[in-house]
Amino acid sequence: MFKSVSVIGLGYIGLPTAAVFATHNIKVIGVDVNQKAVDTINAGKIHIVEPELDVAVHAAVKAGYLTATTIPQKADAFIVAVPTPFKGENHEPDLSYIESAARAIAPVLEHGNLVILESTSPVGATEQMAAWLAECRPDLSFPQSAGIASDIRVAHCPERVLPGQVMRELLENDRVIGGMTPACSEAAVALYNTFVQGECVVTNARTAEMAKLTENSFRDVNIAFANELSLICDDLEINVWELIRLANRHPRVKILQPGPGVGGHCIAVDPWFIVSKSPQLARLIRTAREVNDSKPVWVLDQVKQKVADYLIANPEKTVKELTIACYGLAFKPDIDDLRESPALEISKQLSAIYPNCVWVEPNIDELPEKLASNSLVSLEHALTNANVHLLLVDHKDFKQVRPNGLVIDTKGIWL
Repeated sequence: MFKSVSVIGLGYIGLPTAAVFATHNIKVIGVDVNQKAVDTINAGKIHIVEPELDVAVHAAVKAGYLTATTIPQKADAFIVAVPTPFKGENHEPDLSYIESAARAIAPVLEHGNLVILESTSPVGATEQMAAWLAECRPDLSFPQSAGIASDIRVAHCPERVLPGQVMRELLENDRVIGGMTPACSEAAVALYNTFVQGECVVTNARTAEMAKLTENSFRDVNIAFANELSLICDDLEINVWELIRLANRHPRVKILQPGPGVGGHCIAVDPWFIVSKSPQLARLIRTAREVNDSKPVWVLDQVKQKVADYLIANPEKTVKELTIACYGLAFKPDIDDLRESPALEISKQLSAIYPNCVWVEPNIDELPEKLASNSLVSLEHALTNANVHLLLVDHKDFKQVRPNGLVIDTKGIWL
């Protein structure tokens, strides 16, 4: 039924999705605004870190099933997997990337095409995307006006994968399919059944959008409990890691581990999409988000206090002679993704306060633009030269070492 698929956005979700379709012998046209990423993919290489993705992309490009371009081309189905960040300081959802993608693919749409929004989005975003498509193509009919008889079928199918395990979970996880009509859902199920080994569960577009937001909000609330517990334990001089181990011995208790905050483009973002739609009702979700968003401030205060104590105990030292090493910049262990990373934000703020602050991130070779590239050092350099060691991400590389000097451990692996 589907001989060709176009994936719009070749990032952490789009590229693996494109590769999986391509390895199932479907012609895939990947589209991205980043020319460097396009050139890298067309060379059979990848521009992100994800286990097994490099092998899949290389094989798909070599076999001729995957090509990348900056200009959309005709296809049987289109999958939109672009970012959905915030707009301004009030956590207002920014749908401009989805709008740009919709307007970019609209000129090449044909009767019978399927358009799927995979980007995690606030409720109503799929309908908004369909409206933009209809505005650009008045010669075609869409579900919001023509219902089951529409020329173009539109659905929402949120990704539900874990960075570091994307290639496996794309195949094995169940998929929530939310079509704007039953016919739209049926077409989307047929497309994903190309490779999905789990169950494709059908609902409507709004429920599918809310399902993804609910999953990540549930996790955010549970993380907030652990993070708030860590603040309370610090105030009461209790080892939070020991406390959680003891509490988790109860057969019906499973408290998560605290950390320096919550990052990534899912858990740190999605709850605000619910709040934006129902601000008066989403009280617990908002509070959990505020708890997790405030944790980096607490970490910074901890560092400042420890540094002050160190300088009092070592009066011959000055701040300019003090080197602080921040271990980890990614938003979670063993990946290179820096999006919404509390570790990165903490490190940047420390660098603005202390003149000698270095960063250790074994999963990247260079820092993004606008960041001080000379602050990125090797693990060995940090262990040898730093006086203060701040652990922010529990990368596997860090679990094998124990630094000397003043240690501030936000993940409980050096304690």
